[in-house]
Amino acid sequence: MSLPLPPVLVVDDEKNMRLSLRTVLADEGYAVREAESAEAALTQLAQDEFFMVVTDARLGGMSGYEFLGKARAQWPDLPILMITAYATPKLAVDAIKAGAIDYLAKPFAPEELLHAVARCAERHLLLRENASLRRRTGETYRVEQIIGESPKIRELRQLIATVAPSDANVLVLGESGTGKEVVAGAVHSLSQRAKAGYVRINCAAIPETLLESELFGHEKGAFTGALKQKPGRVEEANGGTIFLDEIADMSRPLQAKLLRFLEDGSFTRVGGTQELRVDVRLIAATNRDIIQAIGEGQFREDLYHRLNVVQLRLPPLRDRGDDVLLLAEHFLKNFAPSMRRNVKSLTPAARQKLLAHHWPGNVRELRNVIERALILETTNTVQPTSLPDFQLETRLRKAGGVPQSTGAESLDELVATFERDLVNSTLEQFRFSLTKTADHLKISRHALRYRMQRLNIHLADDGEDDAAATDKKET
Repeated sequence: MSLPLPPVLVVDDEKNMRLSLRTVLADEGYAVREAESAEAALTQLAQDEFFMVVTDARLGGMSGYEFLGKARAQWPDLPILMITAYATPKLAVDAIKAGAIDYLAKPFAPEELLHAVARCAERHLLLRENASLRRRTGETYRVEQIIGESPKIRELRQLIATVAPSDANVLVLGESGTGKEVVAGAVHSLSQRAKAGYVRINCAAIPETLLESELFGHEKGAFTGALKQKPGRVEEANGGTIFLDEIADMSRPLQAKLLRFLEDGSFTRVGGTQELRVDVRLIAATNRDIIQAIGEGQFREDLYHRLNVVQLRLPPLRDRGDDVLLLAEHFLKNFAPSMRRNVKSLTPAARQKLLAHHWPGNVRELRNVIERALILETTNTVQPTSLPDFQLETRLRKAGGVPQSTGAESLDELVATFERDLVNSTLEQFRFSLTKTADHLKISRHALRYRMQRLNIHLADDGEDDAAATDKKET
């Protein structure tokens, strides 16, 4: 077998039969354990893990049928294959009714045995993979993974905990890379539907012509290539949650069908006439300005109101202050072991460089920066030379431009955003020299420090300005 499996337990009171079964199974790569009685088999089952049992129907002492009943009562998911030399239709029916997964009559070809065992092996591997995926899903989406202690992030976590237990639709807004998918997963994991399905669809990643079929399914012959009926993802999510990412990229005709679906959970497959109904909770997300999209006729206002029962707005990383360092240390701690790097922390200069960057790519950009630093770093602390110079990333910033209002920010917030961007970009331009930055902005160093403190812009060595440092060197 290409993947490791627990052994097969062979139960037979005849030594030659046990040896024959062991030989056939071992030649195919299966590990085999033996038991000469049902009583011994029950003891072994209680002590070790097996992916299936092969047992004779007639055993000395407890019969194979009695053994089958006791084993099924204690290990209901354990497949048991029954073998007998006295095959009759009634015995076969009795064995299957008692819970045997299959029934072989002696003499049988080795291929018959191997086919039955292979089916059980495949079943075991699928169950194990499914359990692993469920565990990983539970680990991936936890509200604790929303790292940060800034006021907006604290408020976001509290709001998620409050709205998650309800069945209300949720609209997640935020720039690309802010963690909208993590927030959506956290809402599902804290909901009453957590044990049911969680289905994710990226509306921007699927061609418009196929998105309706992906979402609602299609009937055989509905279009070229539709060779058989295909259930939609909403059916897969029945009883659970469906997450539609980048929903603002959905076409208006499909928006109309989604709006009808949100009314009562009813829909029709592509090419079908039968009305179907499911019970799902919808979480939608977009990085676009949804109000602007409505104004330009690209998004239906009635659909927006239907989705916007609860709105979760994720702040950009540049507005989260010291959360940049918390996230950087989080990524450092998580990536270093898997990358086999003994890097423990960030130097003060590296911390300053991270704090001063504008982060147009938000948390996703920071994650990539830390991963890159771990690859390049040769010491046990991240040096600023292992971080990018951010020249290309800085060009992505709309520095010097007028921030566009989405309607959610006040004038003071927009002015603060503009001022923060301008100060950050000028600091980067003059390599974080306070004197040169202040001279360029036509203000004193004291005024610059005051503004930086008010705008939550930190420098790691902010206790001593560059002019003082220069004086000290001259002295």
